[in-house]
Amino acid sequence: MSTHIAPVEERHNTGIGILLLSQLVLIFLDTSAKWMSTQGIPTGEIVFMRYAVHVGLILAIVWPLRGKSLFRTANWKLEVMRGVCLLLTTAGNFLAMRYLPLTVTGALIFTSPLMVCALSGPMLGETIGWRRWLAITVGFIGILIIVRPGTEAFQPASLLGLGAAFFVALFSILTRKLAGVDSAMTQQFYAGAIALVMVTPFAFTGWVWPSNGLTWLAFFGAGTVGMLGHILLSVAHRFAPPSTLAPFNYLTLLYLAIVSWLIFNEPPEPWFYPGAGIIIASGLYIWLRERKLNKARTSVDEGIAR
Repeated sequence: MSTHIAPVEERHNTGIGILLLSQLVLIFLDTSAKWMSTQGIPTGEIVFMRYAVHVGLILAIVWPLRGKSLFRTANWKLEVMRGVCLLLTTAGNFLAMRYLPLTVTGALIFTSPLMVCALSGPMLGETIGWRRWLAITVGFIGILIIVRPGTEAFQPASLLGLGAAFFVALFSILTRKLAGVDSAMTQQFYAGAIALVMVTPFAFTGWVWPSNGLTWLAFFGAGTVGMLGHILLSVAHRFAPPSTLAPFNYLTLLYLAIVSWLIFNEPPEPWFYPGAGIIIASGLYIWLRERKLNKARTSVDEGIAR
């Protein structure tokens, strides 16, 4: 059975829209992980369930439709590297959530766009203009305003969040490199399976079963939304490069602030609001810039066609 692999397309605004949808889905993943941590579920167990459900759903739903083509990859090396990056991102972020509020762990994760820009040149051969560098740097300043050196964000656990951000950047770059090479479902299978194999030896030490309905929902729901959110993320990278998509992850900070306040009774500190405003403004500038550039490219193409 053959599988059609959709090619890379330069439709940046479409990619941005799909990315925003993926963020709305993935917010439940962070919420579930934080909730299970508060209920005494070990981090290794949380990571294991996140990927066990992810892989189980793909095998149950996609394998019968795709057959052997689900497992066919044109680049084993990139798939393995991407899976390792995803596991390290998840483990670092989930462990940091045990000690830091969601708004702080979220802010630390969103240092990754600056790392993406630094890596896009050598790894993808992209040219990043000075305006985009400036906008992303301003967004990074917004993150510093939120976490402020000397506060709880700079406890040792914050280093886990920064490490997770680095692997988010690598994961994003590798996702772009695999766009048009392997199908989105093949990417999701290998990302989940590689992470699952690596975390399994550490998952059953001190296993704790959920003690109430909400924890059971989080126990199985994390893997479901994780799979769906990352499928959308893979599709988004088919339409736009990571240096374009990265700043829009900042909007997740708003969702994290709401969840942190309403569910975990951890309202954002006053400095969160100006910092988040700066971060969002930088993302909107990138969007407007991309929209202008896309119109210019379209005009040039139409002129050539004439």
